[in-house]
Amino acid sequence: MTGMIHDFTNENLAEIADVLGSKPKTIGDNMFRFEIYNEEENHKLALEIHLGIEIDDKRMNMVSVYSGGTFMQLHNCTKFIASKMLKQVTFFGKQKGLTSGLIIEEGAGCSLYANVGDEVLKGDFTELPEDLMMCGVALSLTETEGFDNFTFEDDEIS
Repeated sequence: MTGMIHDFTNENLAEIADVLGSKPKTIGDNMFRFEIYNEEENHKLALEIHLGIEIDDKRMNMVSVYSGGTFMQLHNCTKFIASKMLKQVTFFGKQKGLTSGLIIEEGAGCSLYANVGDEVLKGDFTELPEDLMMCGVALSLTETEGFDNFTFEDDEIS
């Protein structure tokens, strides 16, 4: 799962829209913008997914977030997980034993964890210092086996 960028589909964009409660706006051929408002907290942010950017004959995806006086980018997005239960979408990139994750919340919140070593994600997070524990928990789902069919949603009982 290292080095391969994620090929976003229309279904992926619809899944992200469903979790974040925002329809994407198409900008040009390869960019989608989601605008998220939280009137209760007076927060807003814009999420942009840039697809198929070519640099030196290599394709990459870039996820950008604009919020208040903050701007963040995640380059080389390799996967994402959209969780209705957690009301958030996690975009992440993995490369050479390091993971970076950009988490966008339905309530217009955003978190970034950059260059997190595999030892943090694969170890016992309860033994980590408190500041690292949150990071380990937030990005631990990127280590899930059988990731393509992973979901946070409970199976319905018949």
